[in-house]
Amino acid sequence: LVLELNQVVIPTYGTVPEQQNLHTPEWVDFDDKPDSLFFKDGQRRIDFVLVYEDESQKMTHKRSDRKKQKRKRQVYESNLINNGLQLEATRSVLDEKLIFVKVHAPWEVLCTYAEVMHIKLPLQHNDLKTRDSAFNWFSRLFRVDENIIKPEQEFFTAPFQKDHLSNFYIQDKDTFFNPATRSRIVHFILSRVKYATKNNVKKFGINKLLDTGIYKAAFPLHDSSFRHLSTDPNCPNERYLLYREWAHPKNIFKLQPLDFIRKYYGEKIGIYFAWLGFYTNMLTVAAVVGVGCFLYGCLTKDNCTWSQEVCDPNIGGNIIMCPQCDKVCTYWNLTITCESSKKLCIFDSFGTLVFAVFMGIWVTFFLEFWKRRQAELEYEWDTVEYLEQEEQVRPEYEARCTHTVMNEITQQEEHVPYTAWGKCVRMTFCTSAIFFWILLIIASVVGIIVYRLSVFLVFSAKLPQHISGTEAIRKYLTPQTATSVTASLISFVVIMILNIIYEKVAILITDFELPRTQTEYENSLTTKMFLFQFVNYYSSCFYIAFFKGKFVGHPGSPVYWLGKYRNEECDPGGCLLELTTQLAIIVGGKAIWNNIQEVLLPLVKNLIGRYSAAARSEKVVPRWEHDYHLQPIGKLGLFYEYLEMVIQFGFVTLFVASFPLAPLLALINNMLEIRLDAWKLTTQFRRVVPQKAQDIGAWQPILQGIAILAVVTNAMIIAFTSDMIPRLVYYWSFSVPPYGSHSSHTMKGYINSTLSVFNISDFKNASKPFLPWFGNQTTCRQVYRDLRYPPGHQHQYQHNIYYWHVIAAKLAFVIVMEHVIYFVKFIISYIIPDVSQKTKSKVKREKYLTQKLLHENDLKGVKKTIGKMADKIIQGADSTFRPKDE
Repeated sequence: LVLELNQVVIPTYGTVPEQQNLHTPEWVDFDDKPDSLFFKDGQRRIDFVLVYEDESQKMTHKRSDRKKQKRKRQVYESNLINNGLQLEATRSVLDEKLIFVKVHAPWEVLCTYAEVMHIKLPLQHNDLKTRDSAFNWFSRLFRVDENIIKPEQEFFTAPFQKDHLSNFYIQDKDTFFNPATRSRIVHFILSRVKYATKNNVKKFGINKLLDTGIYKAAFPLHDSSFRHLSTDPNCPNERYLLYREWAHPKNIFKLQPLDFIRKYYGEKIGIYFAWLGFYTNMLTVAAVVGVGCFLYGCLTKDNCTWSQEVCDPNIGGNIIMCPQCDKVCTYWNLTITCESSKKLCIFDSFGTLVFAVFMGIWVTFFLEFWKRRQAELEYEWDTVEYLEQEEQVRPEYEARCTHTVMNEITQQEEHVPYTAWGKCVRMTFCTSAIFFWILLIIASVVGIIVYRLSVFLVFSAKLPQHISGTEAIRKYLTPQTATSVTASLISFVVIMILNIIYEKVAILITDFELPRTQTEYENSLTTKMFLFQFVNYYSSCFYIAFFKGKFVGHPGSPVYWLGKYRNEECDPGGCLLELTTQLAIIVGGKAIWNNIQEVLLPLVKNLIGRYSAAARSEKVVPRWEHDYHLQPIGKLGLFYEYLEMVIQFGFVTLFVASFPLAPLLALINNMLEIRLDAWKLTTQFRRVVPQKAQDIGAWQPILQGIAILAVVTNAMIIAFTSDMIPRLVYYWSFSVPPYGSHSSHTMKGYINSTLSVFNISDFKNASKPFLPWFGNQTTCRQVYRDLRYPPGHQHQYQHNIYYWHVIAAKLAFVIVMEHVIYFVKFIISYIIPDVSQKTKSKVKREKYLTQKLLHENDLKGVKKTIGKMADKIIQGADSTFRPKDE
């Protein structure tokens, strides 16, 4: 493509000699038309704006440096003019040092580059009949009013060719290329025009000029103010319509005008909002089922037999529990956990199992239906056969190209920043750095664990623990609850701090890695950032779900962490409630923090910029100067939006068995997120350069990986974290003979049967509590269900038969649940095609028309030419063989 560009499109792409007169932009004064999107003549549309600071008024650089910068800028602008662009310069109204260079691409330039960039443009109206969905009447209630934002006309399109201009649907040359396409073409030219040559290496592109400060900004214009309609009759007011019908909070329940968003911002922004909207709509189903399971737990908690036994003064009131830590902890009554057991009944119910299975299937439907929706958008937005332009080398990469190697493909020498050995060393260092920082995240998790272990001792000593006490606080603030809540809050704060640190670390490592192109850079950064965030956000949840309370020994022989701290024990109901607390704090806190940050930061920056110039209210300011004072979205703007949503997707799917309200929280957050992101783009940021995008990129396989892992984690949470399997085993096997004494299957006696008995005389001196024993009992019960033989048994304190039944049932459950869900997922994936039949028909019809209109016309021309040649040959043959007498 670059070769084609150099040979065909940019014949003047070469060094501009010092002695040659440079072309300069036309200088004009502002015409006091604040809403104008045109040059001063009112005819030529402004397709891009470049902003620089007048070198003669700069005081921060040496004179020689200012002269070099000015020369580079002048050469660059001269080359832009040589390549057909038209430039007009205007001095700032508010700051005399700023110069705005407006760029216009004439018709010939647009046609030339549209062909080079393989931009698809309309051939004719879509003549395929479409069937209205049966739900159209319902969805119409949530659509934007078609009288306000008219639906985009559907066209069959083809890659533009200048030679077949007459075959394309051109009603008006001024509107044939819409503003987004014009901006993309101009940015393509800006990114490839040279401004200097150093050591036989060409320096080119607007990005490098921005990085070196020669230009302060480069952006396409918003078409109007978002607050009111433009006074210019030629202004389309699309920004105002987007704000009113899309970004405004009143539209929170409305569907997004995706075609209009794509038309204004380009396919890359459009596909993000299409994915986010589709994900949010699918969350509605998950949220309804999740709330249903939660309500089921609330309604059945009063019928929870094992919780009733915990709260019963004749059962739980007579059960004395062993101390949960050494020395400072004392014996306590099981009824202290009455309130937490009631809460646990809400989340640890049969509805949890149903919801976990449902979410395993839901995530498959989500991914499969998104593929279909994505295929539709690919066709409608002309990215089905999208050919990526050859990417420009990153300036950081080219600046370090000091080594010369032979390219095996072209057999020509090319410059690279490092040798093969240097690349190996660099990759090794980057990989080691990634593992080092991941270990540092794990170390922070270990620090939280140590905090939990040490603070639990304090809470156990300070909170009222006397077994005969009746303090109300004990019902709600047990040592376990206090430790869990404070540890979750600290964990959330640590996660937010580490996010800031690891974002910078990931960027530093990726910069050191030195990827060649921007796509390679983003893919590399995506991998690192997601890996860091995955460990950072989920490690504490994995610890609570699968490690806490699993390796604690028994009261006579506890296991110690780091040789000093006694391992944490779960509540008698298990660690599920603590995992629920952790998830609620992290998911809720993260959503609140991110939304506040996303709203306040750009708003505060723009307010500072808006009021820094006191004279602004007294002067008429042009559209380009208004836009200059908005915030740039940054090269990785969408990256962070995707990352935030993918991390949320992980919380919604990976641990949903412990928190069925997670989809509801995510749904509420996403409804706000769509409007906040729309509000930022429309009101707080400069208009982004429209970019093509076929799909959501590297995030698709990440989502599929999370979906596969979610089945395993939810199955293991139900099996090993919740108390569901032990209860089922007791109900079906150990409540009736030969193991139980009840005549029918029941949950009565479950608590008494599953809390192992320990003789207090078997305490070691290091574990024996300071406070004396109250009462005449000689035994206490283990907090966790370790299911061991009682003292006096020939296998005392060893695992009993109930324990091995439970282990077998847990393993069987995990295997069966995984295989069933994976099988259903496979069937669903097989049944649902990635591309609908309707979309396939449209693609085939478009290819047929392209062939008919473009290629058959060429064939007719060739036949016509050959026919004329044949006639001439026949005429020549006739004259040659005709008799002389004739």
